[in-house]
Amino acid sequence: MKKNLFLALILLFISTYGLTKSIKQPKTPSLGVSQAQRLAQLPIHCVETQYPYKLGQTLGSEKDLKTPKEMHPAFYGCFDWHSAVHGHWSMVSLLKNYPNIESAAELRALLKNHISKENIAKEVEYFNGKYNQSWERTYGWAWLLKLAQELHTWDDPLARELENNLKPLSELLANKFIEFLPKLYYNIRVGEHPNTAFGMVFAFDYAQAVGDSKLLNTITQRARHFYLSDKNCPLEWEPGGFDFLSPCLEEVDIMRRVLAEKEFHAWLRHFLPKMRKKKFDLNVGVVSDRSDGKLVHLDGLNFSRAWVLYGLANQYPRYAHLRKLADKHVRYSLPNLVSDSYEGGHWLGSFAIYTLNQSQNKKENQ
Repeated sequence: MKKNLFLALILLFISTYGLTKSIKQPKTPSLGVSQAQRLAQLPIHCVETQYPYKLGQTLGSEKDLKTPKEMHPAFYGCFDWHSAVHGHWSMVSLLKNYPNIESAAELRALLKNHISKENIAKEVEYFNGKYNQSWERTYGWAWLLKLAQELHTWDDPLARELENNLKPLSELLANKFIEFLPKLYYNIRVGEHPNTAFGMVFAFDYAQAVGDSKLLNTITQRARHFYLSDKNCPLEWEPGGFDFLSPCLEEVDIMRRVLAEKEFHAWLRHFLPKMRKKKFDLNVGVVSDRSDGKLVHLDGLNFSRAWVLYGLANQYPRYAHLRKLADKHVRYSLPNLVSDSYEGGHWLGSFAIYTLNQSQNKKENQ
């Protein structure tokens, strides 16, 4: 009897093991040609859509009452300036990685038309205005530098033309970072646009790509000043209702860049000790209404969390277990993008593209 029971258990184990092996585990979400073509429709749809538009400007006089296109001839669509900027980054990223995409000619024409010397001169003029010295600080600055970086690392004649056209603005905003960060006594730990760590991440990558040692050193020094002594970040407090960035994880993203390997691992062990555990988990940000421009921010949170987790796993294999957690966040929000309302569609495509680039470990500086 015991012998028969033993044999039955063995057979059950073998059959169960075989069934488990036969079930395909879901793959990491990736950005293939068909997905790239779908996501290309988002910036194509919004970069020349002038209204609705959120100006966010300070009026000095009646002379400042102009249309978005008059004030921002390069970046007047996609509801607001920074979303227009990263809409253009999306187009460059897609062309760089999928040069034969179906909409390539349309994307190239839009980029050439918008990022002209004349248009960028107008954008620079706006930033030099009396009341606009801190406008779009630092979120919009960061995305403009990300656009400049993507152009710099794209091997294409059009990229050289656009990079040169954009340079007066990218250099202006790089210098604004250098001027501003040493004056920022307390860093800004929020889940929305002013987050200091996020701005420094994109500016750091730009500085590294173009060889701007002054900007690179400024960011490294300030990141160490702001974050080196931080411990036990309260992830359980996240997310806030309107967050599209994780204050804790954005801090991880900048510190993995500025710290050497040994120092970073020691820092992270104190900052987020649970991340080392194989079963580390985070619930996705739940979106209750994607027609609400603020509530849909949580889709952005899912993407930005994922790109931090992918980046960490790509750089340090000991955190490879975080890829599954990143995958979970992407799978929740990715299916909703193209059919989404304008509240999310005007900006979330950029977050998805950047995340999927990270999931495939694309080297931005090559």
